[in-house]
Amino acid sequence: MAEQINRLINELCPEGVEFKDLGKVAEIYTGEQLNRTKLSEIGDYPVLNGGVNPSGYYHEYNTQENTIAVSQGGASAGFVNFVKTKFWAGAHCFVIKPTNVKVNNRYAFFVLKNAQNILQNAKLGAGIPGLNKKELENLKIPLPPLPVQEEIVKILNNFTELEAELEAELEAELEARKEQYAYYRGNLFTFGEDVEFKELEEVCLEISAGGDRPNKYKKGQTEPSQEFLYPIYSNGTDENALYGYSNDYKIDKEAVTISARGTIGFHTIRKPNFTPIVRLITLIPDNNQITTKFLNYALDITEIGHSGGSIPQLTTPNVKKMKVPVPSILEQERIVKILDKFDALVKDISIGLPAELEARRKQYEYYREKLLTFKEVKAND
Repeated sequence: MAEQINRLINELCPEGVEFKDLGKVAEIYTGEQLNRTKLSEIGDYPVLNGGVNPSGYYHEYNTQENTIAVSQGGASAGFVNFVKTKFWAGAHCFVIKPTNVKVNNRYAFFVLKNAQNILQNAKLGAGIPGLNKKELENLKIPLPPLPVQEEIVKILNNFTELEAELEAELEAELEARKEQYAYYRGNLFTFGEDVEFKELEEVCLEISAGGDRPNKYKKGQTEPSQEFLYPIYSNGTDENALYGYSNDYKIDKEAVTISARGTIGFHTIRKPNFTPIVRLITLIPDNNQITTKFLNYALDITEIGHSGGSIPQLTTPNVKKMKVPVPSILEQERIVKILDKFDALVKDISIGLPAELEARRKQYEYYREKLLTFKEVKAND
């Protein structure tokens, strides 16, 4: 891979390459404001502004395909994109078009992508941060001879294509496993008339809503400490539900919690000795009737509604009246054992997928950095 690049560099630019301001070799401008009311969720052409993804779609375009776009405003300011379709560039989108015949358009994209962190760190403003056009104009980029640029593009294109193929393959595998899991779960939770459906208040020792924060606690603490041993949970998903730690606890038994606000319906098992807050609903099952794990799986197939109002929320009375199947404890344990295996498989793939992709991205970034690092020589003009 590197042999051809090294050969070309030794042949065409052995002493190094020129670095030029981007503004001297490319046209840089922002797009045209498009009223949000004109956007649709589907349409012919994506509308790009300050985000990573399109703001919406429009029936017209103002920019040709295969164009470099850089987010100008918002949290994603400085994000570099190569748009392969015609699109509408909005007022918060920089369009970059090389004007120098010695600059390969795709090569310019890879150089800017390599400098994306620099651009994102250059954004200014506390409320809605933005990237100043001058930062782009003054960005110095290496300009090796065109044959070198073209060879670099060929190599980096192969990396991006392989990454896209891998991502699609892994996501397809994950989706297939999820569908298989849902199918078996549906079958396992299909019961005959011999299995009774009971209201949750009948099979739980206690159903309560979380309240105020403890008297002593540390918000944002992610691990137990000598002073604060016991976790505090709020209405969030997975690790986002951990509010902090306290020196005391409210719930001393294994339980299932259900988010009552925001992430309504998200449920999971909690180990003993924790405190629920912000109306997080806690179910302590009567293990003589229903196991904690079976209850958690049963909630997967239970419609979890909420009361209306300007701020939708789940209430304790709602939860108490929800019904779940209650087969024998032996049958519950059999079902849990099967679903645990599927759950572990899906989780392994879910963890493995981003891990594999991250490894590929790091490899790609390493080679991109290596291929775009040149010794600089002073320009003749």
